[in-house]
Amino acid sequence: MDLSKSYEFFQPEKDTSRIHIVGCGSVGSTLAENLARCGITKMTLWDFDKVEAHNICNQMFRQQDIGKLKVDALKDILIDINPEIADEIELKPEGWQGKLMSGYIFIAVDNIELRRSIVEKHMDSPYVKAVFDFRTLLESAQHYAADWSDYKMKQDLLKSMQFSHEEAAEETPVSACGVTLGVATTVRLICALGVNNYINFVKGNGIWKFTQIDGFHGMLDVF
Repeated sequence: MDLSKSYEFFQPEKDTSRIHIVGCGSVGSTLAENLARCGITKMTLWDFDKVEAHNICNQMFRQQDIGKLKVDALKDILIDINPEIADEIELKPEGWQGKLMSGYIFIAVDNIELRRSIVEKHMDSPYVKAVFDFRTLLESAQHYAADWSDYKMKQDLLKSMQFSHEEAAEETPVSACGVTLGVATTVRLICALGVNNYINFVKGNGIWKFTQIDGFHGMLDVF
């Protein structure tokens, strides 16, 4: 892959740790696409779901992907971007079921209990470098992150998850037919900021603990 437009700014081979993307829906597929265009090849995709027709409008999938496992369809998309990914990518079509991960963990699942389980499982792991978490609504989204060598950051990330899936569902906008509402622009905004956060961290520029955006009302809050 020709990285001449970005290579002077970011050299992906400087950190060869594996990136785990847990959940390959709107956020996970968009994160993977962004990372692939930055030259990242060492990715593991975790998701048990299949592509459905209503996924196309705010996820990276295409019409020809409908009915495929998301991990399989996403792998094809990433290899189209950078064929070198084929030798490095790993697929977990069973989804995350408690296995320990290492390197970087990007959490992009809908269920808050599962998010919390991932963080708790890895709380004392010396093999994780950083965790990046994403939560989207219709117009707004949040991104939390923690340097895994910083105990307080890890605790703050876990504290941000102290609510139930039912409470989260109450805040989620749905259509009259009960379909969760979401637009690609909100997803792409928060994913771009999350990947920027990862790049900053790899380059030794620290990490943003919290990012909040509302792309329809011109709001960005980062610290």
